[in-house]
Amino acid sequence: MKKIFIKLVLGIFVSLLTFVPVLAVQVKLFPDVSPDYWAAAQIKELSEKGVIVGYPDGTFKPNNNVTRAEFASMAIWALGQEHTTVAQPVNFTDITPDFWAYEMIQRALYFELISCPPAGQPFRPDDPVSHAEAVSVAVNALTTETISLEKAKEVLKDYTDLASTPEWYLIAAGKAEILNMNVHVPNTPLALNANLPATRAEIAVLLKNMMEQAKLNPNRKLAEAMRKKTGDGFVIPQAFVQGSIGTLPAGSVVPIQLGAGISSQFSKCGEVYMAKAPQNYITRDKYILIYKDSNLQGKLIDVRPGKLFVRNGVLVLQNNIITTTNDQMVNFCAVGEVCKKKNWFIAFLRKIFKGEKLSVQPQGTVYVKLLQPLKIDLTNGWVIE
Repeated sequence: MKKIFIKLVLGIFVSLLTFVPVLAVQVKLFPDVSPDYWAAAQIKELSEKGVIVGYPDGTFKPNNNVTRAEFASMAIWALGQEHTTVAQPVNFTDITPDFWAYEMIQRALYFELISCPPAGQPFRPDDPVSHAEAVSVAVNALTTETISLEKAKEVLKDYTDLASTPEWYLIAAGKAEILNMNVHVPNTPLALNANLPATRAEIAVLLKNMMEQAKLNPNRKLAEAMRKKTGDGFVIPQAFVQGSIGTLPAGSVVPIQLGAGISSQFSKCGEVYMAKAPQNYITRDKYILIYKDSNLQGKLIDVRPGKLFVRNGVLVLQNNIITTTNDQMVNFCAVGEVCKKKNWFIAFLRKIFKGEKLSVQPQGTVYVKLLQPLKIDLTNGWVIE
């Protein structure tokens, strides 16, 4: 037993020394977005989360416009609702189900981010989204206090273009101002610019503001969708929850189900394996941390065949990556050693005669210990770090 423990400790030590992250979790800033750019932090964060993306040439083009279809998609991604199923889609005259953003637009309608137009009206997916349209969507994602037109004008009194701003937009703009969500480009006049197209940089900042407010006061439909998800599964006793974030601590032991079989007698050191989470990994309160069937990948870091009178077989695994059911690929660094359950007599014999052979059949289970903590958004399964 002591030797097994020493081998496991050595395996963990070796894995810590040799582990090189397979996935670069952080995304570098785009070449046309300097670190001191006024919206750099928001652009970087939303890029890392997949809410916004750059152009094929690697640039971000922060001053370019955003289309209405693009913005609807970005808003849904920002709110983590990209997998929501809409049972009764709304028909438009200018988009069909094969349009690239069709499902995202339907989700934006379902969550009441955009108003459902009269039958037969176009959506205008390729038109640039205006400041008024973008801010209205952001405010619609929230549960807000009702304010009067007079109150809106009062909180917006410092804006230079208040008198020329369409009256229909003033309530939304006033709510956004109260929540500190309106976007102000440094060194420019304080203006609402209601009918002007919003730039990609402005949209990044607005979406970040919306995301923060939606964590606190989402609208009714979003609140239901953003509930922490619960279910049955494998309980991680050490896991804990703060708000909507669950933490899977380092040291947690979880089962993984191997795709192909492995053996101390025929497997090779460095051999790559594929596996799945055989159950949901859950907290004591049944909040789901990692969903069943999330894909895992790793390699064998110590393989030695069992030889009679010489040694017992050794099989040590190092897991590197997990691909969640959200198609998010992140580091999942864990190690585990394959051991047989033995009664005291067999254990005594193996100490003396050795020669134990180890194997795990296809679809067999191995338990691995997590070396680094993971933080997960319990409302949508998104791994934060």
